[in-house]
Amino acid sequence: MKKVILIGFLVFAGFGAFAQKFAYVDTEYILKNLPEYKSSQNQLNVLSQQWQKEVDANFTAIDKMYKAYQADQVLLTDDMRKRRENDIIEKEKAAKEFQRQKFGPEGELFQTRAKLLKPIQDKVTGVIADLAKTKFLDFIFDKSSEATMMIYASSNYDLSNDVIIRLGYKPNTVK
Repeated sequence: MKKVILIGFLVFAGFGAFAQKFAYVDTEYILKNLPEYKSSQNQLNVLSQQWQKEVDANFTAIDKMYKAYQADQVLLTDDMRKRRENDIIEKEKAAKEFQRQKFGPEGELFQTRAKLLKPIQDKVTGVIADLAKTKFLDFIFDKSSEATMMIYASSNYDLSNDVIIRLGYKPNTVK
């Protein structure tokens, strides 16, 4: 639906405004060229792997508890059986809660990602806005975004390297 509205807007805007200037950037490419973004991504990967190991260890322990319970089930009294079942259920709930706290939509990984990447993204957005003003551009599209799709884009209008240079870095990634 968003694509249809965007295409309709571009068609109508194109009829009455041939003097408008358009450009595009590839934010994915820009971010890959920023050392602080790479560093933040590495931090997030280390954190994610650490928490994933804890989640895996929790579920492995639960699996062992369940297998031991199955092996001993015949020898256990009803009270002992219920107690062991409850222990397994409680441990499983705790493991799922830990997984949700770390990896859920409001989890620590999401919050840490926002904390680390938002300042970088804001900096890039600010430079893009400054470039648009200095180059008298009316629109700049993000080529890497799924919401806006380009069928053809001349490389003359790609400002990605300009953004990297304005941020004080040297572009080094080959597209």
